[in-house]
Amino acid sequence: MNERAKYFNITGPCIPGKHYMVDTGPKLRTIVRDYIDRGEYFTINRPRQYGKTTTLFLLERALADECLVLRLSFEGRDDYFDSLAHFANSVRQDIAYAVAPEDQALADIWDAAREDESPTNYLRSRISAFCAASGKPVVLMIDEVDMATNFQVFNAFLGMLRDMYISRETGSADTFQSVILAGVTDIKNLKRKIRPEEHSGVNSPWNIAAEFTVDMSFAAGEIAGMLRAYEADHATGMDADAVAERIYFYSDGYPFLVSKLCKMIDEGSLDWTARGVDEAEKRLLGEDNTLFDDLIKNIQGYPELGRMLERMLLEGSKPPFDRGDLPISIGLMYGILKEDERDLRIANVIFETKITNYFISVFSRKEPVRGVSTESSLFIKNGRLNMDTVMSRFAHFMSTEYRDRDSGFIETNARLLFLSFLKPIINGAGHYAVEPETRGDRRMDIRVFFGGEEQIVELKLWRGEAYEQEGIAQLAEYLGILGHAKGWLLSFCDLKKTPREGGVYEVDGRTIAETVVAFKDNP
Repeated sequence: MNERAKYFNITGPCIPGKHYMVDTGPKLRTIVRDYIDRGEYFTINRPRQYGKTTTLFLLERALADECLVLRLSFEGRDDYFDSLAHFANSVRQDIAYAVAPEDQALADIWDAAREDESPTNYLRSRISAFCAASGKPVVLMIDEVDMATNFQVFNAFLGMLRDMYISRETGSADTFQSVILAGVTDIKNLKRKIRPEEHSGVNSPWNIAAEFTVDMSFAAGEIAGMLRAYEADHATGMDADAVAERIYFYSDGYPFLVSKLCKMIDEGSLDWTARGVDEAEKRLLGEDNTLFDDLIKNIQGYPELGRMLERMLLEGSKPPFDRGDLPISIGLMYGILKEDERDLRIANVIFETKITNYFISVFSRKEPVRGVSTESSLFIKNGRLNMDTVMSRFAHFMSTEYRDRDSGFIETNARLLFLSFLKPIINGAGHYAVEPETRGDRRMDIRVFFGGEEQIVELKLWRGEAYEQEGIAQLAEYLGILGHAKGWLLSFCDLKKTPREGGVYEVDGRTIAETVVAFKDNP
């Protein structure tokens, strides 16, 4: 059988020589140096499909010469947690089975438990004997720890590991060199996951764990290195750095999203260009997958988180960063939110767009676009999107359908109203992305991709002449950065403040077409 060509993998661990991968060697060396060599116990707590299993697999290979690695997984092992006795016996069997092919004498240490020993005492004695006889430092890895279905059983196991760790530090017991737990749910939130009625935090015996700070996302340069390996095999002529930057723009280095975009380009007959990445992102947003399913499920399952995300995305809200705030801690744990220099933001543009589309869908059921046609033929000529027509029609739609709504409604829903209007026009043939840096301060830049062209629309709430001029200058500067000659400004203004009329402005060689949507002030 011929050796299969390498490909981009989105299921299971990525394997060097079989899959195109980002070089994670520097990250692995950091984990070994800063955690395992120091004898640390720690948790790799990262969101779904973030490379945790791949990291454990590669760590096992990297440590093979220096350590004896025991790698277990709780996935599909509900039977582990029927009782503490059953858990101890299952661990015994799995470790003995894993060790036996290489060293039967070590496997024999895990003999059947004596009836006069408690499950934890049995595990403690076997671990100590096993580690003393191994001849190498022993590293225990457990994947999918949040699959534990009985908090009391798992907590007792963690407590035993903690006690043995403390005894090791005082030189009174042999035990594991390092213990690595990998999962989505943070250990301190595991009880809440198993029993959702538990609203308070819990004290976990895993308080011995070192904080794991290794960044497992992929930088643009790391993505480019993977693309250069692909280019060496396929000679597409791509500019690896430019394509990597575009992939990073959408994914912010989220491992699954990086691999998924690459896979869609490779297997979807798309060009290895920025335009090809745009098309892959559009197709990705149009499909269902378990990551997106979990994303929406978590928003629905944690209403406070959903409300906070809606305010962040559509009202420009900037909640203060506080890991102790439950919606924030949940959003960080599931990878929906991200800390960026003590500021809180949505983790990546793809998540932003998916979540925004969800809010648009919910909003449209309550406030359907009526009174004006969004038939694409009105706005698309010769395969090009006429943004001037989109803007004028939207202004007309607002003046006829929402002229009696007050400023509170408009300020809260301005962005949803425009995106709800735009989405059916470009749906299927184009897509949009919100520029994360411009969402606050009542400002939002939307990058609209259609027919191979990119058009920039800025939405602003009018707050006076000086602020307006500043906004026009900001948009002109942004257009210059992106290399665009023209952009569009959509200003929402209340009638009481006598808003400016729309117009066309020339600023630093850039053309800005402003459309004004007027609404009445609150009574």
